[in-house]
Amino acid sequence: MDDTVKKHEIETMIREMNACWTSGWHEEQFRTYLHPDVVAIVPTTPGRLLGREAYVAGWRSFAEATVIHEWKETDHTVQIYAGGKCAVVTYLFSITFAMGAEKQVMHGRDMFFLVKEGRKWLVAADQFSPEPFPV
Repeated sequence: MDDTVKKHEIETMIREMNACWTSGWHEEQFRTYLHPDVVAIVPTTPGRLLGREAYVAGWRSFAEATVIHEWKETDHTVQIYAGGKCAVVTYLFSITFAMGAEKQVMHGRDMFFLVKEGRKWLVAADQFSPEPFPV
């Protein structure tokens, strides 16, 4: 079975979800992409963010503290598992933002685990990190 259409649907969903926080803060729409029991591991928070409320609060805090000048996603890879019921999405990102007067650029990578509930894909897990410096 050709999964091209399904992979395109998933990549589009990820891009739309990211637009909810990179082009202003659109909390209600952002929430619709998240499983209630989502878990995230992020470089700025010890341990894990557990549940939709913690995940949203983390992104709200970032979105309200910054002005995002540019967001780019590249090199998306979508892998579908369990007969089309779950997927892993990885990509590279670049973000330019200002916190106060300081402008910053960060390059990194993101990995999402998605589950299909009914006709909708939901983020069940997220792990992102800065791109490591070459040794």
